Amino acid sequence: MRASLASATSCAATASIGARRWVAQAVDDTVITVEVAPYQTHKIEAPSRQVEVSIGELARLYQLMFKMRRMEVASDMQYKAKLIRGFCHLYDGQEAVLAGIEASLTMKDSIITSYRDHCHYLTRGGTVKEVMAELFGRATGATKGLGGSMHMYSRANNFYGGNGIVGAQVPLGAGVAFAHRYKKEPNVCVAMYGDGAANQGQIYEANNMAGLWNMPVIFVCENNHYGMGTAEWRSAKSPAYFTRGDYIPGIKADGMDVLAVKNVVAYAKEYALKEGPIILELDTYRYHGHSMSDPGSTYRTRDEVNAMRQQRDPVERVKKLLLENGYPADQIKAVEREVKKEVEAAVEAAKSAPTPPVEWMWRNIYVDPKGAEMRDVEGGYTKTTFNTAYKL
Repeated sequence: MRASLASATSCAATASIGARRWVAQAVDDTVITVEVAPYQTHKIEAPSRQVEVSIGELARLYQLMFKMRRMEVASDMQYKAKLIRGFCHLYDGQEAVLAGIEASLTMKDSIITSYRDHCHYLTRGGTVKEVMAELFGRATGATKGLGGSMHMYSRANNFYGGNGIVGAQVPLGAGVAFAHRYKKEPNVCVAMYGDGAANQGQIYEANNMAGLWNMPVIFVCENNHYGMGTAEWRSAKSPAYFTRGDYIPGIKADGMDVLAVKNVVAYAKEYALKEGPIILELDTYRYHGHSMSDPGSTYRTRDEVNAMRQQRDPVERVKKLLLENGYPADQIKAVEREVKKEVEAAVEAAKSAPTPPVEWMWRNIYVDPKGAEMRDVEGGYTKTTFNTAYKL
């Protein structure tokens, strides 16, 4: 009798789990239509405002965006604890931009960006562990501890950095797009820059060349409204950045809405592959200062930042949409717990990871470095010989 009861209980439990999984799958497969905010356009028709998305995809976007947020919050804490040194530019607040872009690309498409690049490495197939190790300057990091915050990179997944010079990545992105066209690859390059970089001359040179040669490039201006302590209205006579290409069409979208971004990038990719360059201006907001040396409160009010967090937060927007469409709250909490664990484990792993060996000072500089010399801290010379060509 007891065996039969145990067996029946086991079967009932199995059936219950199976039923829950079936219900969860049914919810995941549900497709909803969401109307996004109106687009502004320049020399091109606007894409549809009706965006279709499955609940499953929306849940995956939430997980990714929540992971970005937790990783950047942890980076902030470790920097303040003086375990991360040097430059550090955080991305929290802008998660919908990158998540939406990636939702409409493949890993064969290319991305290049500025120095605010931690999350880009993550969405291009990297791990939180690799990002955190790089920020700590460890040999297990994204670029082996040699690049730091501003120079993360993944050639394997067509992520070309992480570039420290303001705006310099934009002409490089046009070159990557040219390579796609030259090789007859059906892919685009997304070249990202901020409103602070939008006035740099090399961006207009890149626009001109891309337009002349019909390069499959999407120029993305992440307009977070503040450069290095300077509001856009103080640095730009015309802050309508999507019109700056003149003869190149442009679209402005809500960069705090991941679905609006996903939709406009899919539209832009189709256009770029057929017609050539296009400019997207994505209206977003950074919660932290420009860098860790900038408190971010001297040129804007705390009320403004708090209002953005409460009214337009990109992560909370997706969470709310999931809950409104029947996604279980306990599953969201489970995802959040797993992400928090992953980030905490990455921080601990970074603390104990090895630092790069001294000879890596010459890594990727000399093909066959022999007898390279380095001055030591005592003022003498240490001679190191190594014959292996190190490559990332």
